[in-house]
Amino acid sequence: MAWTRRARTGTWDRFLASDPGLLRLMAGLRTVGAIGLALLVLDLMNIAVTEMVAGAMAAMVSTFAIRETRARGQAITLGLGLPVALVSLSLGAILNTRIVTGDLFFILLIFGAVYARRFGDRGTALGLIGFQIYFVSLFVHATVSGLPELYLTLAVAFASSAVVRFVVVPETPERTLDRLRRAFRARLAQLVATQIELLDTKPEDLDKVLADLRRQTARLHEAALMIQARLEDGTRDATTATLLQRRVADAEISAERLGVLLLNARSAGSADTLTLHLPNAPVPPPADPPVTEDDAIAVLRRDIKALHLLIVRLAPADRGTGLAHVRNRLLGYRDEENLPPASPGVQDVFRGLGEAARAVLGLRLALDGPEDESDDTPETTRSREEFEAEDIALGTPPEETEEDRTGLRRRTTRAAFQVSAGSALAIAGGEFLSSQRWYWAVLTCWVVFLNTSSTGEILVKGYRRLIGTVFGVVAGVLLAGLVGNNTWTAFGLVLLFIFGMFFTAPLSYALMSFFVTAMLGLLYTLLHTYSLAVLVLRIEETALGAACGIIAALLILPVKTDLRTDEQLRTVLARLREVVEAAVEQLSGGPAVDLVDMSRDLDTALDDLRRSTRPLTHPITPLRARRRSASYLVALLETCAYHARSLAATAELVPYSKSVAADPRLARAGRRITRNLDVIIERVRDENAEGEVTAGASIASMLEGGDSEAPRSGTVTFRVLRHLQRLDEGVVGLARPLNVPLAEREERTAA
Repeated sequence: MAWTRRARTGTWDRFLASDPGLLRLMAGLRTVGAIGLALLVLDLMNIAVTEMVAGAMAAMVSTFAIRETRARGQAITLGLGLPVALVSLSLGAILNTRIVTGDLFFILLIFGAVYARRFGDRGTALGLIGFQIYFVSLFVHATVSGLPELYLTLAVAFASSAVVRFVVVPETPERTLDRLRRAFRARLAQLVATQIELLDTKPEDLDKVLADLRRQTARLHEAALMIQARLEDGTRDATTATLLQRRVADAEISAERLGVLLLNARSAGSADTLTLHLPNAPVPPPADPPVTEDDAIAVLRRDIKALHLLIVRLAPADRGTGLAHVRNRLLGYRDEENLPPASPGVQDVFRGLGEAARAVLGLRLALDGPEDESDDTPETTRSREEFEAEDIALGTPPEETEEDRTGLRRRTTRAAFQVSAGSALAIAGGEFLSSQRWYWAVLTCWVVFLNTSSTGEILVKGYRRLIGTVFGVVAGVLLAGLVGNNTWTAFGLVLLFIFGMFFTAPLSYALMSFFVTAMLGLLYTLLHTYSLAVLVLRIEETALGAACGIIAALLILPVKTDLRTDEQLRTVLARLREVVEAAVEQLSGGPAVDLVDMSRDLDTALDDLRRSTRPLTHPITPLRARRRSASYLVALLETCAYHARSLAATAELVPYSKSVAADPRLARAGRRITRNLDVIIERVRDENAEGEVTAGASIASMLEGGDSEAPRSGTVTFRVLRHLQRLDEGVVGLARPLNVPLAEREERTAA
């Protein structure tokens, strides 16, 4: 019975990890539920199939368009959406036969729908509803005489959406955040399981394990960012949000650091952190551990598995003296006296285990609250006291403000002009292809602009939509022949494809386009307008719409991919400098600041840069050297961000810890890094800017002088210096791909 329960729990954890927060599952279920309920009600009312198709599409739009997190906001937007939909449907029916006037109004509607995105989630939703319902009126060939029945259909669709959203599949920010936390725990357990493989893997299998380790590390980071995005709405107050944010950050950093230490321990030399962030990076040669370390390696293997057990049993019901004993043993490695005799690299892994166990303890306390302390060891008690001191010191974080751009430089305004221009081209070209279904080109032009910020992103998105459409047409041809005139079988498959569309949308845009096109083939079958020529026309209109979108992006207020990535690169470098400067200052004895928020700002900026460089690193790009350079640059920045987060995490302990003391000498060690970052930022801003990146003596040697002694291995200062050294090397490494001059200085090197 216990084995069966654990197997079910493990399967559920894997599913949670694959879909953090069950966001994709809930979106699919909510949309399919709304459509299914609308179809059932309309069928009971003996509504014609054409109106049922309109109702299904309206239910889908009214469900997926609303993105607000609170039920009250969702209800208001849904209530406002119905009159917007009714007006849009009416205008579509009236202007359907007036070609020139209808086309001009459609372009104005598109401009307004895109421009409305500047007013937040509600403006975005209402604009999307207005556009999509006008599209529905064109799809079903709405007429003025048929408006009363269509009004009734829209009312049923919106009511069905409300019933499913608020009654059948209710969703609250607190519930979503809770599932995201469980997904984070599941991904954390998967990462530690991969680290266990790293410890024992054979040299010939190391590349595969490292690839898994990179993927699991990236997935854990993604889950942490998703939690960050939901904290404000999903917690009862700002203090709780800050507490959870800090605990999640600690767990992520300690887990990533444990992987670096394991790689370093099994390598003949010091492993480069870049290996964990750059695919196909050189793998360090493995070391042959001495026979005398066999016992230490066996203990290490046992305790990494024990850490995995602690993470897996992070649920409130999983308590007991056995887990307390395991936790106490791992926390004991935070004390130098408890480290087993081994090489410095292996001892570092034990220290990393102790820090990871501390992070897991903090995560449990943040999620589940206080627990029985009767089995605590002195080290566990010390860890609890550090957490309590941090909790007391937490204040309300300041609200973030961002100065928005104005005029044509504002993203929504620029996109509105671009989409409108592209849609005008798509209407003109679509009319030549088909006077009946020209709107498919307009829809494609609209879609390729959504959530894109540069010409390169639009190009890649248009290419993926075309690929998905081609394969969707093939599937539509096959399914239309199988379904025939069986209406409910077709509707059942439509619901299945809609679920697949929403479930796969965040994972693969091409796959989502496949489901959309296959679904349309079935809808045409229901409307008795299906033919192979119609689906081939769908491909032609899609290609035309994508081309019009790309042309508009190139000619109308263009934002080149290079300019967009340079802008985001400056933001990442500026955030990196802020974190390093603040962390080093706090480690040197300066005032405490909110380093967790600063680290998350860095992560968010880096994530934006990573998305912007995808067109440059996409396999279809012909510029191979440029693709390699972009991949290397992002990997270097990820490495620098990791070491900056580690510095920040250590600096966070200084005001509260009894074992981590400030070292004033560190202030001098961080100056070269911040100065080099200033030079690189200025060079990215202006290619003609003067200044050189300085490389020279090691960071450790900069601490020597006078009566100062070199930091001992295992001390906090030594660990901080290691991160500073890697950060210094990473920043200097950025100079080459960014064409920043490097000034070599002959300086004394630390012995």
